[in-house]
Amino acid sequence: MSKVVRVAVTGAAGRVSSSLIVRLASGEVFGPETKVVLQLLELPAALKNLEGAMYELQDCGFSTLKDVVITDDANVAFKDANWALLVGAAPRGPGEQRKDLIRKNGPIFVGQGRAIAKHAASDVRVLVVGNPCNTNCLIAYKNGRDVPADRWHAMTRLDHNRAVSALAAKAGTTNDAVTCMTIWGNHSNTQFPDFTNAKIGGKPATGVITDRAWLEGTFVPNTQERGKFIIDTTKVSSSFSAANGAIDHVKTLVRGTAAGDWTSAAIVSKGEYGVPAGLVFGYPCTSSGDGNWKVVEGLTFDEFGQKKFKTSLDELLQEQEVVKDLLPS
Repeated sequence: MSKVVRVAVTGAAGRVSSSLIVRLASGEVFGPETKVVLQLLELPAALKNLEGAMYELQDCGFSTLKDVVITDDANVAFKDANWALLVGAAPRGPGEQRKDLIRKNGPIFVGQGRAIAKHAASDVRVLVVGNPCNTNCLIAYKNGRDVPADRWHAMTRLDHNRAVSALAAKAGTTNDAVTCMTIWGNHSNTQFPDFTNAKIGGKPATGVITDRAWLEGTFVPNTQERGKFIIDTTKVSSSFSAANGAIDHVKTLVRGTAAGDWTSAAIVSKGEYGVPAGLVFGYPCTSSGDGNWKVVEGLTFDEFGQKKFKTSLDELLQEQEVVKDLLPS
């Protein structure tokens, strides 16, 4: 008998979700023997567009797609969900600062966190994609604490993939030659794409790419600012690459990481690397394919890495302060 997996996706009529839901339905993520029920959440004004997306999913004829539910009610969308992908979030408006965006999105994730805790399946895993995703995840987790802390994740996989691609291009090799990449900290322009612990072809990246000035002065800021570069170039934010990051995040939890390698995920800290417990922070992580992350311990930083790590940690602590009234004690 086929297994059935229920996947809730918020902001389901948006550009990121449009790429995401097709791949979830196709069998790529959970395999050909698993049936998928998509439970798609949108604002009332976008339900007509979401209805069109539902018809297109039906027309794909995927053998793995069991059903599609469209709704504007979070309680319906998260009902019995095994996976909840929180993509929907209000975009930054003209003249708004990051703290304004955080405050605007906070109440959304208060409600969604509570709905997940009340209605989702007992084995639910939650991935927050909507920005600012680390702090949105913190808000949702704190308001949905009937779901264990290790089930709540924020997406740094897009940043991870960007960093891998950039190192591979500089080294003149393929993406799969780059391993042990980590995005530390926040999904923001303070993140630290850690070239100091990365490997290329099994060798230290700093031994393959010996231009330290490029690594510090080009690779790091370009990775940090890649999202802005995409917007400046195309006038819209990343869509299919963001969806791909979410897909990669879930696939790794389902299938596991390769031996000797790890990936990047923002998870609720237990105090690893001196990060205050409870903060949603980007770490190097492995998975055995059981739906859980394990932080890679014992990595060290040089002076440059220590400074970048602290900058991102400080930003997340500041964001936590901005939303402290939304975080139940």
